[in-house]
Amino acid sequence: MFVGCSTTDDVNLDDHAFYNTTQESLLTYAQKELSDYMNTPSVNENNFRLTMQYWTETIYVNESNYDFTNRNVSNNVWTDNYVNVLKNLDQAEGIINAYVPAPSELTTWPGKKKNQLAIISMMKIYTYQVLVDTFGDIPYTQALNIDAYPLPKYDKAADIYADLITKLKKNISDLDSSQKAFGRGDIFYYDPSPTIDGSDIVKWERFGNSLLLKLGIALADVNPGLAQTTVNQAITGGVMTSSGDNCQFKYLGASPNENPMFQETGSRNDFIAGKTLVDFMNTNNDARISSYYTDIDGDYIGQVIGTPGEFEEFSNAGDFAYTATTPGMILSYTEVLFYRAEAAARWGIGGTPATLYADAITSSFTHWGASGAAAYIAAHPYNAANWKKSIGEQAWVAMYNQAITSWNFFRRLDYPQLVAPSTAIPNADGKVPVRLQYPAAEATTNGSNYAAASAAIGGDKLTTKIFWDIN
Repeated sequence: MFVGCSTTDDVNLDDHAFYNTTQESLLTYAQKELSDYMNTPSVNENNFRLTMQYWTETIYVNESNYDFTNRNVSNNVWTDNYVNVLKNLDQAEGIINAYVPAPSELTTWPGKKKNQLAIISMMKIYTYQVLVDTFGDIPYTQALNIDAYPLPKYDKAADIYADLITKLKKNISDLDSSQKAFGRGDIFYYDPSPTIDGSDIVKWERFGNSLLLKLGIALADVNPGLAQTTVNQAITGGVMTSSGDNCQFKYLGASPNENPMFQETGSRNDFIAGKTLVDFMNTNNDARISSYYTDIDGDYIGQVIGTPGEFEEFSNAGDFAYTATTPGMILSYTEVLFYRAEAAARWGIGGTPATLYADAITSSFTHWGASGAAAYIAAHPYNAANWKKSIGEQAWVAMYNQAITSWNFFRRLDYPQLVAPSTAIPNADGKVPVRLQYPAAEATTNGSNYAAASAAIGGDKLTTKIFWDIN
């Protein structure tokens, strides 16, 4: 899974270089890499804006038609998350556990250490959920110990979920807001105020409970008992309460630390608006459309998905995609409100479905600086008789800039009812993909474990459903 080199001689070492690092720098790197993956529109890595029919491509329409093998997309997703994120977090964890505090730190280090380990673990949990939700069964228990397991086995996706929930509950209980954590190394929740001067542990607690809610909701159809207890605990523990709790990476205005959307769109004209969402928003008089897309002489025009189109003839992504400092979203308050609306609709947990549905839409309007949320909600009220359609369609619109998250709503709720382009590759079987195929590198280098995993999930296909996607 990981490629490197080793030698008995020190030919690869610079005697004048300092090879040690700190947990803070590894955390910063892992946070940026995670955000880069979740937010990039690079066709080599994250094509979910295309899959969810928000955008389509101008000239090279392979990925809009679900050809992800031409650019080895799965290999890149695997490396992004396992190597760039998880392995760096694992290294940070090792440094924390090996650290011997100075005498002056003996009273403060235990609490700081617990906070650091809890934050590292929560980031691992988030990343593993992304990988499970993308591929199904994946390496987990053996994944990061390359010395002992150079060819790691694949664990059952359902077992991974159960373990993530158990670990996350402990992480949340370990957090202590009276103690420090990572200081400026924590980009997600750094607070410079004198009383905190570092990681905002209260916000990390809300993130942890919100992530627990996300894990629980994912299991709603396949394991409703575990789903309900998990969701109950998350909401009782305290999830995000405003957009100020958003987990996001704060990008800078200079290379190489701009938002990856800006890096992809700033020098190329590869993407145009997808007709599916543009038509839906036009039909529903959605004021957010002026933030989502540019207009063509006052109109918003999307191209048929999978069909080439001239950049100047169709709407493009809005200004946010051409702004270097647009934050990279990891988990948002709007997303959490939609989970809460779903929990209330399914089980009567945590509030009134219609109220939470309206709150989620309002939060999205506010985030995009759009007016008219109340009128929009009045025109598109919550439908208790078909709540999956209400929540699924509105989450699809709201998650426009969180396409990987949108894909989860789509698969779990079966709304919106997206139609694959007629030009889609045969391997898609006329359907919108519900998973990515395993990396080709796994088939060639970890063949026996790959073969076992492929058989266990029902075949390594774009149409094989993730374990929780049973409807």
